[in-house]
Amino acid sequence: MVTPQHADELTLGARELGVELTENQHNQLLAYLALLIKWNKAYNLTAVRDPDEMVSRHLLDSLSIMSFIDGERWLDVGSGGGMPGIPMAILFPGTKVSVLDSNGKKTRFLTQVKLELKLDNLEVIHSRAEAFQPQQPFTGIISRAFSSLEDFTQWTRHMGDTETRWLAMKGLHPADELVALPTDFRLDSAQALSVPGCQGQRHLLILRRTA
Repeated sequence: MVTPQHADELTLGARELGVELTENQHNQLLAYLALLIKWNKAYNLTAVRDPDEMVSRHLLDSLSIMSFIDGERWLDVGSGGGMPGIPMAILFPGTKVSVLDSNGKKTRFLTQVKLELKLDNLEVIHSRAEAFQPQQPFTGIISRAFSSLEDFTQWTRHMGDTETRWLAMKGLHPADELVALPTDFRLDSAQALSVPGCQGQRHLLILRRTA
């Protein structure tokens, strides 16, 4: 269950990250956390089993990249339990956020979150990344611990164009993966992230297609 300590940790962590949460957004993030804790027991949504670790490792980790999100249409690919797509949909109600996963249990959970939190801007897609054909290119495509940079870009290249930004959330800076990037992708910028309560390194890599 969600405790007052979880609520305080979210408040302080968001403030440390420079993310201004409204009371409604704060409540929605905690409601999402409660659903994650409840469904994780049966659906194995995340390897993090301890609810006390979920605020920092899921919610605050997701919030740490929010200053890099702009534009109208975003895709969270390999969304799993909904990070960072669900927090994105909560923080940016005017942005259409799609969450894609090939695992039916996980998309059932994401659909339940959409219904319970009344996230009208959220679209849940049950599909493999390679098979999904969007009607138009996404503004941004994001992944969190989804795959290597090479696979991430190869599997999603048909969903974007030269205006699209690909955001990869990583732990250690993946120098070896950057060497293996497809020739028509380039690194736009790399950001070291500091996530309150997380001990390990966190990095955000922003990629673009050159052709």
